[in-house]
Order: sequence, then C-alpha cells, then structure tokens
Amino acid sequence: MKTLERYVFGAFLSSFFLSFLVLSFVLTIGLMVQIVGYMLQGIPVGLVGRFALVSFPETMQWTIPLGLLVAAILVFSRLSADSEVAAMRACGVNLLTVMRGPLLFAALCTLLGIFINNEIVPRGHEVRRDLARRLSVGAGLELLEPGRVIDDFPKVKIYFEEKEGNWLKDLIVLDFTNPKIDRMVTASKALVTSEGRDVVLDLHGMTVDPIDENNPGMARAARFQYRVVDALKDGTYKRKDKDFRFFEMLREIDRAKSDVKDPQAAAERRAKEGRGKGSAEKELKLLKKTLRRRLSDIRTEFQKRLVFAFASICFVLIGVPLGIRAQRRESTIGMAISLATALSYYLVVILMTSLSKNDVMHPHVLIWLPVVACFALAGYLIPKNL
Repeated sequence: MKTLERYVFGAFLSSFFLSFLVLSFVLTIGLMVQIVGYMLQGIPVGLVGRFALVSFPETMQWTIPLGLLVAAILVFSRLSADSEVAAMRACGVNLLTVMRGPLLFAALCTLLGIFINNEIVPRGHEVRRDLARRLSVGAGLELLEPGRVIDDFPKVKIYFEEKEGNWLKDLIVLDFTNPKIDRMVTASKALVTSEGRDVVLDLHGMTVDPIDENNPGMARAARFQYRVVDALKDGTYKRKDKDFRFFEMLREIDRAKSDVKDPQAAAERRAKEGRGKGSAEKELKLLKKTLRRRLSDIRTEFQKRLVFAFASICFVLIGVPLGIRAQRRESTIGMAISLATALSYYLVVILMTSLSKNDVMHPHVLIWLPVVACFALAGYLIPKNL
C-alpha cells in the first residue's frame, strides 16, 4: 500500500512542479516585458531588480492552485485511462487512500497560500507601487535622453542634441502651457535640476518665440530660468487595503466595525484629520453609508485572500474525481476541465470583489460560494469513484 501511495504521490508532485513552472513563466511574461521596458528607458538596474524581486511572488497566488488542479486531473486521468484505477478497485484499494498524499500536500499549499496572500503579496504590492513612484521621481531626470523628443512631461516637449551630466546642449523646448499661444524656447546649453515636483532648466543663450500673447516677437537672454511645473509625480505613497498584512487587516476591520457602530465618533475623527466638515445630520447620514461600504470593502478583500488560498485544496478535491472520469485523451480533456474549473472558481471571486462596496449583498460572505460549491461537488463525485 505504501508503495502505491508513493507511486501516485510521486507522479502528482512531478506533474505539479512542471505545471507550476510553466504557469509561472506564462503569467510573468507581461512582467518581463515591463522590466525590459524599464531597462531600455535607462532606469537604474538596482531599482529594476527590486521591482522584479517583489513582483514575482504575487503570481504564486495563482500558479500554486492552478498547478495543483492540472496535476490532479492529468495524473488521475492517466491512471484511469491505463486502467490502473480499475486495478486498484479490484485489489480493494480505496480511492481515499491514494488521495491522501495529494490532499495533505494541497492542505500545506493552502496554509502556504494564506501566508503568501496575507504577508508576501501585500508587502510586494506596497513595495512595487512605492518603487513605481520612486522610478517616476528619482529616475525622472535620468530618462532625459539626447536625440529624441521627450513628451513625458505635461504640455511640454523637450529635445536636445547632447548630454553631459546634468548639462543639456542645443536644447529646444515646445511650450503648450498657455492655451492662447504655443511657444518655442531654445538654448545653447541648460543645467537641469529638480525642485520638488518641478523640473528646472537654467538656460544659457536662450531665445523665446513668441514672448506672450501680447508680444508676438522673439526675445533673447544670456541666462534665464525655465520651470516645468508638476513634471515629476508625487513621491509620497498612501497605503491602501491591498497593502495591509494579516494582523493589520484585522485591526482595520475592527476599526471599520467601530466606525459603523459609532459614526458620530468617526465623523469627529475625520473632521480632525481634515476629511470631513463636521457632524451635520445630512453629512452624518452620508457618512454612515460610506462607513458601511468601507467595512464591506475591507472584509471582502480579507476574505478574498482566504478564498484564493483555499483554491488549492478545492482544486485537488474536485480534480481527482474529474480526472478519473476523463478516461480518454486525458491531456486534452484534462486541460479543458482544468480551464473550465478554474474559470468558474475565479469568475465568482472576481464578481464578488467587484460588488465589494455593496454591503446589502454581503459580498464577503458570498465570495465563499465557489469553495462551498467545490466541497459539495467533491462530496458528490468522490463516493462515486470509491
């Protein structure tokens, strides 16, 4: 019996790791394209490396359950097609016995998924978005490349022939900030720096044409400071629900519950934080509705992480009996069943997530429907194959 269990479990593990690697590669193609794009833009390699390092683990919340589903269906469909399942039954072997290894492994993957979804993914999400802002701010001036028109800044286009450090030579600036006129500014050289969110060009040997809407002629100056307002994105980052880890999420849920129970205290706190004007009756009524939506939203986000983790054991529970029933052409049918099962599971989760602010429907409860459906389906199919 132990030999049989090891045989089935070994085939299951090898199929899982192969599926996991293939799915990880497919799901990270878009990320790789984004990373290559950053490198071609001249973003520092260190920032790009950190960006990639925190982005790859996020795909594991998808690849682990899908890898388990594909492995369960392919392995047990092959066993069924080769009449090995029939031989096991003839020898009095219970299906639950050979399922023990895959189910225990799926349970471990479920616990791993809870950890990944509540600790690694939120941390990666926060770091990745913070790095994206730092790329816009810290590397904004490094993206200035000679020999091409730079239109990344609002209502301003910049072109220059050479670059030495922060010095730009043979500079041309097309200024569209004034809706009444378009201006062209040229300079023999310019020192580029940043002040907050502004890009500052210290122009030497400059010309501007026209001066303004009232003076259509050209003007010259030996030196002039030109400022591109709000050219760089704000470097500050405000944390969102997706950034909260497990215990932080629990605290946020408790806080949201307290706000719903005592909206007056919530209104006073929001007024102190500058997010509200007071506790007038009309505003308080609107605030109650907002607080209920907030509670529903954060509850749904928390439950979604758990449902994503439970996909691992759900997919194995229904993958094994579905694989046994797909006796012929196991590869094609197995992949089709895997795709249909995963699509159905995740479509319900996505639908409930889209309704997260609708507290009347209780999406944080309904989001567990695919888990309940999987256990019910497994309870129906597994006894039929014992």
